[in-house]
Amino acid sequence: MHTCVIIPTYNESKAIAGLIHQIRKLELKPIIIDDGSEDDTVKIAMQAGAVVLRNQLNTGKGASLIKGYAFAVSQGFDAVISMDGDGQHSTDDIKTFIQKAESSNCGIIVGNRMAMTQEMPVLRIITNRFMSRIISAIAKQHISDTQCGFRLVKKEVLQKMDLSTSKYETESEVLIKAARLGFKIESVPVKTIYSGQKSQINPFVDTLRFLRFMVLEFARSFKHG
Repeated sequence: MHTCVIIPTYNESKAIAGLIHQIRKLELKPIIIDDGSEDDTVKIAMQAGAVVLRNQLNTGKGASLIKGYAFAVSQGFDAVISMDGDGQHSTDDIKTFIQKAESSNCGIIVGNRMAMTQEMPVLRIITNRFMSRIISAIAKQHISDTQCGFRLVKKEVLQKMDLSTSKYETESEVLIKAARLGFKIESVPVKTIYSGQKSQINPFVDTLRFLRFMVLEFARSFKHG
């Protein structure tokens, strides 16, 4: 399965080089979508051997994911793995995604962090479990960790899906729309590395935007039965 790894970044100069080198050791192509970084993320990523797509302005993680998905499909990849650029996701888990994708007819494989929550902040555990129940209900499939950005999406899903969001809710939109298109969503266990990373989510603005998105999706869910 011809697979690439896309990584949306914003000011990730400290961790990005090591991540790129680890991906290249797996003989996979790393594709960085930089969302208007103000540090040396772009320069470092290019020096490390990644393909770099740049947003001149900060447009949001979702917009960067969509840009990366479109590029990957245009380059003929069969599947796209997305992961964060801050070192929180382990490249050791990439092979698990690919093995699962090759042996399953599912369209999306999502990383599941909820079996290993010892180091996860309590508020994040509660939020992840709550949101996973809601999105699973809308998608009409059980998805253990809907908030995990470490996932694999096959090109068949990307070619059929029309995404309309641009911020952090895009990852949930992908799951909901893929399910509505009839694609099966599965999970694989992944570990998460917490080392003091600062979240780039705006607690007020992004929460309001996400709630608005969920209300609209609930309405669409009832409309389509």
